[in-house]
Amino acid sequence: MRVVIAVGGNAMTAADGSARPQDQQAAIELAVEPVAELIRAGHQVVLTHGNGPQVGNLLVKNELAASVVPPVPLDWCGAQTQATVGLLILNALDRALAARGSAVRTAVVVSRTEVAADDPHFGLPSKPIGRYLSQAEAAVMIGHGQHWQDRGERGWRRVVASPEPLSCLDAPAVVALLAAGFAVVCSGGGGIPVVAEDSPGGDPSYRGVEAVIDKDLTAALLAATLDADRLVIATDVEHVVLGWGSDQPRPLAGIAVSDLQALIAAGTFATGSMEPKVTAACRFVRGSGRPAAITSLGSIAGALAGQTGTIVHPD
Repeated sequence: MRVVIAVGGNAMTAADGSARPQDQQAAIELAVEPVAELIRAGHQVVLTHGNGPQVGNLLVKNELAASVVPPVPLDWCGAQTQATVGLLILNALDRALAARGSAVRTAVVVSRTEVAADDPHFGLPSKPIGRYLSQAEAAVMIGHGQHWQDRGERGWRRVVASPEPLSCLDAPAVVALLAAGFAVVCSGGGGIPVVAEDSPGGDPSYRGVEAVIDKDLTAALLAATLDADRLVIATDVEHVVLGWGSDQPRPLAGIAVSDLQALIAAGTFATGSMEPKVTAACRFVRGSGRPAAITSLGSIAGALAGQTGTIVHPD
């Protein structure tokens, strides 16, 4: 099967959230093991990943150096972390495949995701990113054109737009690499956000924008664009759980897409946590007519076989 796997950015850090270089490398070495097993079994694999902790590190550097050098924009941060995390995955996955006697190689595509210039989220930035700062520290960043909000006792925090992904612009390169026998890493962090602009030749050109795209929603779009057989959203739990945090939690196994959409509409899932994952799964299933799975990294193979995880299937 052709499988798109979305791995969260926190899977690229230590269990306590530490994101030192050695922490990231060690975490990625573990994360690619089940992916290598799928490739060895003959599946075509496209891997996409989160980048929250990695971008967070870059934002701190921006803030500390803001009085010396101008902070780089978010699309640059996205490109840098795609390349850095992609390199770590490439090296780790190549080693894991070689250890299994597989000749499949890995390629990384630094990837753009198109969003609409008039997306309403740009008019009301609300996605919090980075750390809290004092009012005086935030004022320096506001002077560089950033949006910050007073969050009370904790301090000020930056907010940005989180627009809807419209297209994965570099999907044709991914298709070509898959046809050549590569496993591909792409669209990290939801993709580098860009908007289309008119160009003299008539075809659109693109420019980066200050935004954060939900990586799970981009994964669903990418899977549909690549005509994938399955979308797997890998998280830190084996199943989606109804009644999370209550005294009667209930793991959710197989569910029809319309039933899951009804649960989303009822506000069952936490925004910014499980809600984007179940929404992404529903989008892929609705658009493709094929199943999606939400499960832990170690349970990916079982989810593809329909034996474990939360499997979202067509009505």
